[in-house]
Amino acid sequence: MTSAVPTPRTEDVPQVAADPAPRGGRRSLAAALLLGAAGAALALLASRQSWAHGTAAVAGGDFPLTAKGSDVTGVPAALAIVGLAALVAVFAVRRTGRLLVSLLLALSGVGIVVAALLGADDSAALDDKAAETSGDAAARISDLSHTGWPYAAVAAGALILAAGLLALFCGRNWPAMSGRYERDGAPRPRAPRRAPDPDRPEDLWKAIDRGEDPTREP
Repeated sequence: MTSAVPTPRTEDVPQVAADPAPRGGRRSLAAALLLGAAGAALALLASRQSWAHGTAAVAGGDFPLTAKGSDVTGVPAALAIVGLAALVAVFAVRRTGRLLVSLLLALSGVGIVVAALLGADDSAALDDKAAETSGDAAARISDLSHTGWPYAAVAAGALILAAGLLALFCGRNWPAMSGRYERDGAPRPRAPRRAPDPDRPEDLWKAIDRGEDPTREP
């Protein structure tokens, strides 16, 4: 039995595909994703580690104190989250919007580097803890030493900066997430509906459900 419904021609249906990315664009895209994600993860990790150690003089003797990265400065962790958001937003915008978001990504990396370098030899966080522990507002930390985690945060900022620079200079060749779902505004053709077969009760019921009169001649 031959179907009465004509097969729609493929040229009648608009095909909308995502923007093709050149080979070099795909490589830079993968590199930016890897650098940005790794940098943000490293910055968040470094912020939770110990950056400085020291002792505070209390009535019972010296009391050891530790300052985490988040105690010294909250900038690296905050900018790591901003950098991640910017990295995702790069694929949701185009042209000027992509340029601005890429610039924000690069500046997030710069901010992390600067904040981590300033906190690498900071003693203010431990001085505050020494004053709180000893009950003396004038107390200061002694035997101060620093770890390598601030410089890990510096490396994290450099990775995010590299991702931002890749987005700035190569982002024009990257596809956008919205490109696959865009339509050209042309109406889509509708396949002609087959008239219900009077010998098939199920076709008659379906026509009635659609609000059609199955007894009406086509």
